[in-house]
Amino acid sequence: MRLLPRLFLSHALVVLLTVLALLVLAELLAPTFIQHHVDQMVNLIGPAGRSLRGDLSRGMRNTFTGALLLSAAFALVVAFITAFLASQRLVRTIRQLSAGSQAIAAGEYQKRLPDQGTDELAELARNFNRMAEVLAQVEASRVALITNVAHELRTPLTALQGYAEALNDGVMPASHAATSILRETRAMERLTSDLSLVSRVEAGRIELHLQDLDVSSMLSAAEERFQPLADRRGITLRVDRPSINILVHADQERTAQVLANLLSNALNYSPAGSTVTLSAVVEGRQVSFLISDQGTGLTLAQQEQIFERFYRVDASRSRLGGGTGVGLTIARGLARAMGGDVRVASEVGTGSVFRLSLPIPASSRVPSRPA
Repeated sequence: MRLLPRLFLSHALVVLLTVLALLVLAELLAPTFIQHHVDQMVNLIGPAGRSLRGDLSRGMRNTFTGALLLSAAFALVVAFITAFLASQRLVRTIRQLSAGSQAIAAGEYQKRLPDQGTDELAELARNFNRMAEVLAQVEASRVALITNVAHELRTPLTALQGYAEALNDGVMPASHAATSILRETRAMERLTSDLSLVSRVEAGRIELHLQDLDVSSMLSAAEERFQPLADRRGITLRVDRPSINILVHADQERTAQVLANLLSNALNYSPAGSTVTLSAVVEGRQVSFLISDQGTGLTLAQQEQIFERFYRVDASRSRLGGGTGVGLTIARGLARAMGGDVRVASEVGTGSVFRLSLPIPASSRVPSRPA
């Protein structure tokens, strides 16, 4: 049996049982009330009213029974109509959900249900629409990922094919071809490694070893690592260490990885003769590492997009530098996994300031004076 007849019959059965219970209860209680009112009328009429007791009792009983039956019949009609409309609305919503789920299963992620009203059925429709929106975003992300990975792999694969053909034709020395092939395979290995890390970060499956870390030591390590790159590019790398001892509660390796990503970006996008500054300040219960550059800066739209996978402000320049386009995605994901965040403030033509925020250990007292 279809759902609509079943719902209607279940509602009708409830109505019938209710009306039947009402009739039985009324018939059981009515004689007492009728007898009471007949006695009052007989007393008012006097001795002559005793002969009318039977007629009065039968008349009131018939009147009561007729009114009760007529009311019950009317109530049944209204109840059946209401039950039918309620069942029809519920079935309509279920049919819409069924059609919507079939559309989603078929890949039509733009399918939406009407969600008028404030009851549970409307809430169910709204939840379905939110689910469809999330699935649409996941599908769009999946398609974009496949497209971007294919695009990223095309360049090294094309290069590898060219080197192999040149080596096969004897137009390129074996040593030169080997060096070039090794460079391209390392680029592909770096891409696959970054993609694996991105997936683990987004899935929350990053293993962290949180500990209390000295901020000054981390700044010194970053300076030692990136000073040679700054010198080669003709950029001044300035590190402003805090004047007091500050600790952060984070993973040492992952924090160094995030700082390395932000610093390498700043150095890669800064012109020769400019200055890149690395500093740290206390902000509430967090320490913010600030990486400031004097590059071309970012528009507001670019500031929202740079943390998306494979987004590049300057695609050709990034590829020449060996970037995979997921560094900032990884940096923000790792920072958030450690209880912090990565943000950016920038103006076109002025430069950018990237801010890595990490929590201060719960047992540490917040410094009373600025770092």
